Amino acid sequence: MSFEIRLRKQLPPAPGVAGSGFALELDLSTSARCLVIHGPSGAGKSLTLQAVAGLLKPDEGRICVAGEPLFDSATRLDRPSRERRLGYLFQDYALFPQLNVRQNVAFGLQRGWRNPPRSMMNEKLAHWLALMELDGVASQLPHQLSGGQRQRTALARALITEPRALLLDEPFAALDPELRERLREELERLLARVQIPLLMITHDPEDLARFGEARVQLRGGRVVAAQL
Repeated sequence: MSFEIRLRKQLPPAPGVAGSGFALELDLSTSARCLVIHGPSGAGKSLTLQAVAGLLKPDEGRICVAGEPLFDSATRLDRPSRERRLGYLFQDYALFPQLNVRQNVAFGLQRGWRNPPRSMMNEKLAHWLALMELDGVASQLPHQLSGGQRQRTALARALITEPRALLLDEPFAALDPELRERLREELERLLARVQIPLLMITHDPEDLARFGEARVQLRGGRVVAAQL
């Protein structure tokens, strides 16, 4: 089973915003390799991704990814986010502006970029720079890159740790239509090569059509439609 997400989380109202609090409730499981959670803003998509990543603790429930339990309120299991082995791609890519491409990717190994463990660094780093076609820009800073190169750098940083799954937060939302389509094609080719489970959240119908092998629609913190 690729994903099992059963959780409940009561969200308090935002200060000064009437009626803004709601309960996030999900009960889903799928063996599909790609799961897309979609819905309007405020539906609970990002909160769900954060719960899977270990950045938000549910009040109760169970979360498994690729057959590995990560959270289970019944047994008091709650693996820290750093131990969940999940590659998380933020919407803005969250690259370090002062580090070049090589250093940003190497940082994913969690051992620091200034004095990397060379026995494991060199081979992995060369592999991911080549796979993402970043060899030629490895010494450039993020502001010198194209949108596609920035996304591939962020993906390489997420994947160099050999995660059990890849989590994507609205990965194409900030891009112009032409670049968005090009990067969707690049992501499809990447997934065909690395063959790891993907959990994506989006509000874009095209993302749903391209990656929604399994799909769940959220509204107001609850599942309103699912194809698992």
